[in-house]
Amino acid sequence: MYPHPWMKRVLTALILIPLVLVLVFLPAQWQWLFSLAVAGVAALAGWEYLNLTRRCGADPPRVATVAALLALFAANFAWSDSDHLLAIFGILGLALLVYCTFFKPVEEVIANASASIFCLLYTGLTLLAVPALRELPNGSSIIVFLFCVVWAGDTSAYYAGRAWGRHKMAPKLSPGKSWEGAAASVAGSVLVVAALVGLATLLQSPRDSVLLSWLERACPAAILSYPDELWYWLVLAALVNVAAQVGDLAESALKRSAGVKDSGDLLPGHGGVLDRIDALLLAAPVLWYAQVIHQRW
Repeated sequence: MYPHPWMKRVLTALILIPLVLVLVFLPAQWQWLFSLAVAGVAALAGWEYLNLTRRCGADPPRVATVAALLALFAANFAWSDSDHLLAIFGILGLALLVYCTFFKPVEEVIANASASIFCLLYTGLTLLAVPALRELPNGSSIIVFLFCVVWAGDTSAYYAGRAWGRHKMAPKLSPGKSWEGAAASVAGSVLVVAALVGLATLLQSPRDSVLLSWLERACPAAILSYPDELWYWLVLAALVNVAAQVGDLAESALKRSAGVKDSGDLLPGHGGVLDRIDALLLAAPVLWYAQVIHQRW
């Protein structure tokens, strides 16, 4: 007897979430492994996106595009400043155009080059924000914040939408999503972040100095740190949540355009990799730019 789809979803989450947290809290000298894991996720998501474009009549060079994605992450790890990154993104995009020009039928060049270059942007450049956030002084805490916002929002929207969803938000894109679910998603993210910041404050209180000292010796990256006022993190949680919901809807639009329900079947109960990270593709860059703007102010 096969497990219920809901049970598949839960079991997959129980395996993936601890693995993700282990990668997030790796010491600084293992930062390359975190970047490598994000690059692997981007490559898998990119492959699924390219498969979607094939269902729409394009035939982009999948191997060349995934190679460009991995090269983008490698270059970002080697030269993390924005000037190098933008130049390398441009070079890789032009290289894909040249590849399509000479190795694809001339009547398909526009469709194939557009699909390849957009894949580089959609699943590559967006996810570069994740290792960039991890490199911040309290990077592991920021990544935990990001995942908590996305996961709490997704879970709250799912259950609240099923229980109270009456008003459809975007029926042509995702019939199951409701305004009630969207509101619950924002509320769930804000509440979880309030608890997260409260936990970080509690763990750094004087009475927990022994625990804090042990964490500093054992795994400094595991010390949660949210130095700004609580209201800042709550507002940021709401902003990132909205971006995550838009990212979810954008991927739904891409799947509907291709006429499929899921981008793949790699993750039991969750569909494909792209289905699982669609919210991050917009949430991570929004969080990155918000942090950059806040630090400069």
